[in-house]
Amino acid sequence: MTNGTPLYDELLKELKDNAEPEYAAFHKRLIKNDKLNVLGVRVPALRKIAKSYKNFVPELLTFPDDYYEVTFIKLQAVALLPWCEFKNYADKCVALIDNWATCDCFAPKCIAKHREEFLPYIREYTWSGKEFEQRFALTTLLHFYVEDKYLQLIFDAVTGNEIDYNFYYVHMAAAWLIAEVVVKSYDDGVAFLKANAGYYDEKGRGAETFDIKTHNKAIQKACESYRLTKEQKDFLKTLKR
Repeated sequence: MTNGTPLYDELLKELKDNAEPEYAAFHKRLIKNDKLNVLGVRVPALRKIAKSYKNFVPELLTFPDDYYEVTFIKLQAVALLPWCEFKNYADKCVALIDNWATCDCFAPKCIAKHREEFLPYIREYTWSGKEFEQRFALTTLLHFYVEDKYLQLIFDAVTGNEIDYNFYYVHMAAAWLIAEVVVKSYDDGVAFLKANAGYYDEKGRGAETFDIKTHNKAIQKACESYRLTKEQKDFLKTLKR
């Protein structure tokens, strides 16, 4: 199926020329979404192709999402845009995300210089009730907001009622996010985990609403990092619930 445009036909041909059937089968198993049609194009090739389409975003976004790679190209092309253009497409792109791989690779660099302006988008996606919109909110916090200024925002995000930990990929993203906080801001990350494990710091801060299984997964993921010492990892393990 095509949408009848030369540009779409050109994109499909380029994708199929770079496709690897064995990789397609392997990647589809990783994505765990049987509804996706996967051609088997590796990420470096997809990113290279996306660069050649960044000046055709309006038309690109009209293409059907019959293939995983086409959707991936759409998001990667939009991610290359400057903030003034990117913000006009953000909602449409996030609505297209239906798997963890597409989500985690969608990290528009322009957000780094416009973090305050992007916060309303993060709140919108966090409150959406949709698995991959919530995951995108959390992975965006991980990519661009793990520093002192935004730590309380991160803690509030993962303990808020809007996050649905029944979604597996939300649970994993939140664990990954808190693990990254622990690695980059160890004392603050530990204080958050201690509060969630039944301890309170000198300011009386607690975090009892952080999902227990995600709390433990965050500790596990932090302990897998080479950036922490053995002593730090040993202490983290004592905070499991």
